[in-house]
Amino acid sequence: MKKVALITGAGRGIGLGIALALAQDAAAPCDIVVMDIHPDDVVGNALNELRNVGAEVLYCRADVTDAKARARVLDEIKARFGRLNVLVNNAGVAPKVRADILEATEESYNWVMDINLKGPYFLTQAAARWMIAQQEAHAGFKGCIVNISSTSATVVSVSRGEYCISKAGVSMATQLWAARLGEYDIPVYEIRPGIIKTPMTETVQTKYDKLIAEGITVQARWGYPDDIGKAVAALARGDFPYSTGQVIVVDGGLTLQRL
Repeated sequence: MKKVALITGAGRGIGLGIALALAQDAAAPCDIVVMDIHPDDVVGNALNELRNVGAEVLYCRADVTDAKARARVLDEIKARFGRLNVLVNNAGVAPKVRADILEATEESYNWVMDINLKGPYFLTQAAARWMIAQQEAHAGFKGCIVNISSTSATVVSVSRGEYCISKAGVSMATQLWAARLGEYDIPVYEIRPGIIKTPMTETVQTKYDKLIAEGITVQARWGYPDDIGKAVAALARGDFPYSTGQVIVVDGGLTLQRL
């Protein structure tokens, strides 16, 4: 029986790259639940792409910041699959306006923090409770949770402070959940992407093209959603069973200290 993976924000970008990697993993392919905010017609091509690689796909249109919506998604997964093995907290936003922290607004701070930190925190809580119940009911059950953060968890950008703080919070949440779920052998990991070519980075492509050409990364290229997907697939497969709470940095050497 295939594992079932729930990926938030999987209608495009990094989330879709993760979903595809999990769906077509040669050793342990997953059926896929996509949780995103977009209408069906917007994510239709992504869902078809997942089905074309052999996954059974459930689309749950829902906002991760809405408690009732989170509960509904888990109910839909129970009705369709009866199980959930993998949760990938990927959905995230950058500030609508890059503003110096001397000028940033509470409205922007609250919006970013709700989506990037609060929503995933409580989705993890609900999914973890269900995973524990599944484990108690089925001795062979295997579950894991993967949080997608960012190099911005440790690298300062004073024009998007709320984003950096939210990702630092995701990093701590990973450690908290890893510690709490250790007794149930449900590992929790953090993947920390660097400069990834997605719709989120389209507006700064020229900037990062220049920085990459000038050597900001050791590996002189953009990262792609597939780079993140491969890392998630390895974790979901169970290739790192004794590494709960750890950070996998996928940034092409961006954060290496160099002289």
